[in-house]
Amino acid sequence: MTTEIKVPVLPESVADATVATWHVQVGDKVSRDQVLVDIETDKVVLEVQALSDGVITSISEAEGSTVLGSQVIGMLSEGEASENASAPAESAPASASADDSVNVIDIVVPVLPESVADATVAGWHVAEGDAVTVDQNLVDIETDKVVLEVVAQDNGVIGKIIHAEGDTVLGNQKIGELNAGASASAAPAASSEEAISNDELASPSVRRLMTEKGLTAADVVGSGKGGRISKEDVEAAANKPAAAPVAPKTAAPVAQDLGERTQKRVPMTRLRKTIATRLLEAKNSTAMLTTFNEVNMKPIMDLRKQYKDLFEKAHDTRLGFMSFYVKAVNEALKRYPAVNASIDGDDIVYHNYFDISIAVSTPRGLVTPVLRDADQLSMAGIENGIRDLAIKGRDGKLTMAEMQGGNFTITNGGVFGSLISTPILNLPQAAILGMHKIQDRPMAVDGKVEILPMMYLALSYDHRLIDGKESVGFLVTIKELLEDPARLLLDV
Repeated sequence: MTTEIKVPVLPESVADATVATWHVQVGDKVSRDQVLVDIETDKVVLEVQALSDGVITSISEAEGSTVLGSQVIGMLSEGEASENASAPAESAPASASADDSVNVIDIVVPVLPESVADATVAGWHVAEGDAVTVDQNLVDIETDKVVLEVVAQDNGVIGKIIHAEGDTVLGNQKIGELNAGASASAAPAASSEEAISNDELASPSVRRLMTEKGLTAADVVGSGKGGRISKEDVEAAANKPAAAPVAPKTAAPVAQDLGERTQKRVPMTRLRKTIATRLLEAKNSTAMLTTFNEVNMKPIMDLRKQYKDLFEKAHDTRLGFMSFYVKAVNEALKRYPAVNASIDGDDIVYHNYFDISIAVSTPRGLVTPVLRDADQLSMAGIENGIRDLAIKGRDGKLTMAEMQGGNFTITNGGVFGSLISTPILNLPQAAILGMHKIQDRPMAVDGKVEILPMMYLALSYDHRLIDGKESVGFLVTIKELLEDPARLLLDV
């Protein structure tokens, strides 16, 4: 008879736990009440004891794995060790000799930054049995700020994937195995007729989701290798309309036109959840106010038209608007230090450097990497810096160092066609500048109506730190500098 080794029921305030130490291995004989494994929570260490005499037949969660209450982490075969239990040991030398050249390498989560508690397995790029080469990207690990890539340390074959997409993992946690030196042809292929247990069909997080939805493995059609079940498969089964009862033959059929109305439910990514949390925090914890102005962009557009080809030839980068915006912001921040400050408890922190956060749209959401010491950069340096950050953001290559810090944020919704908006503060910063679409409008100039390319500026600021006079003066300074770009060069 086989007995499941389970995590004890966790206290109500404890969400999950960690497998601290296994005191036994597969094949070990154990006695009743012998301690098998220690389960560590953030408060206590729980001991899991054997319910009867027997032999350890499997261990499904290794040391360091994150587990839930009542989760199965191993199997115990009751009674004395039988011939079946000893059979694998007898045949071990033969298999060992065949695999002498194969070295099992653990696939582990990278060390997470100090401010990041855990991460999520965003996506596996390989499956069990796939042949891989050294430095090939195996899996993406998503934190609330960046995506980390885990690459193969050697040529070989993926032996086992322990944590599937969507699972929450910790730094240095084992999430799979790589059989270094193995070839795809030598990898054991799962037979289509081989029976797979429910625990093998679904990861712990997927089994938990099935329990929440009131489903069993028989109710879900797995789309993964060997019929393995993913979270998407569970959601599809849960959203599948129930089969309508068979109507009697004498009953007239009732036509019901449902059309093509469908819906899709997907979990929020960690980045999207973090963005939502920070936006709500900014709205609820600051006295945010927005002031507006408008700027005539014709002088800058004429200057770009005159020098853009020469600029690109000299600096190997195009001359955009962002370099003008950053230059104007740097000068305005020097004149109004309160806008370059932040609140820390009951203190005001004035920054004597100018690290500008640039809002960048990526496939995963809006991020704000930082352009360091922007006041010391030339126009070409600013353009190259922003371009590099945008490319890294698009490819998910931004590092934690590039995401942290920043004293002031510039966001340009005009690239998407936004005419006017009220940007939300990027905490703990005290202000954010919103640029918008440049649009021709009739304007009164010296008593005459002229068609000019105009753009609205929006400055959102924390009124606890920045007064109306300072905010308006800051925005007017930017307007004046952009309408007369020669002042940026003359520092006047």
